[in-house]
Amino acid sequence: MAGEGFSTMKIRRIVVTGGAGFLGSHLCDRLVEQGHDVICIDNFFTSQKINVARLLSRPNFELIRHDVTHPLWLEVDEIYNLACPAAPGHYQYNPIKTMKTSVMGAINVLGMAKRCNAKVLQASTSEVYGDPTVHPQPETYRGNVSPIGPRACYDEGKRAAETLFSDYHRKNHVKIRIARIFNTFGPRMHPFDGRVVSNFARQALAGEDLTIFGDGRQTRSFCYVDDLIEGLIRLMNAPDTVTGPVNLGNPKESSMLELAQTIIDLAGSKSKLVFRPLPADDPTQRQPDITLAKATLGWEPKVDPREGLARTVEWFRNIDLRHYRPPTPNF
Repeated sequence: MAGEGFSTMKIRRIVVTGGAGFLGSHLCDRLVEQGHDVICIDNFFTSQKINVARLLSRPNFELIRHDVTHPLWLEVDEIYNLACPAAPGHYQYNPIKTMKTSVMGAINVLGMAKRCNAKVLQASTSEVYGDPTVHPQPETYRGNVSPIGPRACYDEGKRAAETLFSDYHRKNHVKIRIARIFNTFGPRMHPFDGRVVSNFARQALAGEDLTIFGDGRQTRSFCYVDDLIEGLIRLMNAPDTVTGPVNLGNPKESSMLELAQTIIDLAGSKSKLVFRPLPADDPTQRQPDITLAKATLGWEPKVDPREGLARTVEWFRNIDLRHYRPPTPNF
């Protein structure tokens, strides 16, 4: 019977805010390929329409230009809230707007989820841990964050969004998920986003000196984008008792010096290193404790960081930088 067949379908109506960005576009790819009806919401401040161009002809994909600081009324089953500039140069360009995007955007997607009885996932960040005094960082660590520093618009905005998600869950029984995303890289990173992988790849391929901030011994843990997207989808599909926060990242830690040398090697470059002062409030260590993700989601990264970097450098090698907007004045 047609009715019986329809009732067993698992196709969901899914909104991805920030869906034309680096992470959002990869998430849209996965969800569209799974057959879901996907609505991509983006205001294109830091993202590129080219990231989702291949999806525009698909009947189960829709693109809407919209700013999440304004309400949006849609009938949906799931919402992935990825809308917010994530690179320091981008989010510091208009810090008040960054805070509005995190806070008002959270309020708007939570209101839609409450009305639709939809599940909603917040893309939070390892930046909620600030410059950590605990290493590696478990979800129980409350962080070491300056509320008045140049990074606070992003750090505290994401912390406030986690508060809103938690209160909507406690008071209104909204089905939430909170993912704390650690440094992620891969194809479709904006070449001028100011993040270390994109900076190094662009500079190495151009034969320019690689800019190291500080002495280069500060560490990050880099996760390839395919692994991160798998973690987000597993978290969304987990039982409603798994609300998070859940760390998603690669626990394999490396210094900026190690990263720079790896990218120089992969690019076949003769670039040298130049050193600049470390920006204010820049964390000296960052490494996720993913014990919870392993236990509740059965998730851990599969792609070796060097292999992921090789794919990323190759992508940078083949793009035309003229198709990307120049950096914001903060760079």
